[in-house]
Amino acid sequence: MKVPFYLNFKDFENSYYDNLEIWFENNINSCETDFLLYMKSMYKEYICYSFSEDKLVVDATVEIRSLSFPKYENFGLSFNHYDMKFEPVSEMMTISMMEYAQIILDRINLYLCNNKIVKEDENIINYINHHAILGMSEKTGFYMDYANHQKKLPFLKAFLPRSGNTVDISLYRTFYHSVTKIADFIDSKLKDVEAFELSMYYELKSKALVKIHMKNQSYLTICN
Repeated sequence: MKVPFYLNFKDFENSYYDNLEIWFENNINSCETDFLLYMKSMYKEYICYSFSEDKLVVDATVEIRSLSFPKYENFGLSFNHYDMKFEPVSEMMTISMMEYAQIILDRINLYLCNNKIVKEDENIINYINHHAILGMSEKTGFYMDYANHQKKLPFLKAFLPRSGNTVDISLYRTFYHSVTKIADFIDSKLKDVEAFELSMYYELKSKALVKIHMKNQSYLTICN
């Protein structure tokens, strides 16, 4: 059973026990902790720990590699050198999940257009993990990391429109303001079943502390 990904906290909260019941029906030897950890794996992608506030905050971003070809004039070349080939410039960027979803949507619509597939007859969701779309070559654009993309599929399935060319900004705002509430709800349930050490708060705070420790160690090494 795959638990639905919710963009709205109220929908998540109201469906919790219904989804838990279905979970038990499909996972006989399971427990509520397993159910909570399954949901935790979906939502922790969009959460981070804030030291200043000592709580979980929204981090609905994704790292993506940007690819671009340098303009010839930047190298002081004349038009006679246009037959020369340049390797694309690659750099890592951090973009919002709404921007990422729009990139995927643009690629899907381009794929449908290039292959003369009637958009009205197709459901966008059927193409969000299509290998040809993820690997689509572009002169400028982005390199899609397949492994990272798999983690974003639950969100994309819930957020992307079934048809059309643009994502819903208001729906994204709802998700943005709901995801920390969902995370806190999951953590509170993990605390109820005496498994708070498995909570998002506990895990993400620990990871944040490790990063700070490693950064401090690197700084001390450089200074020495």
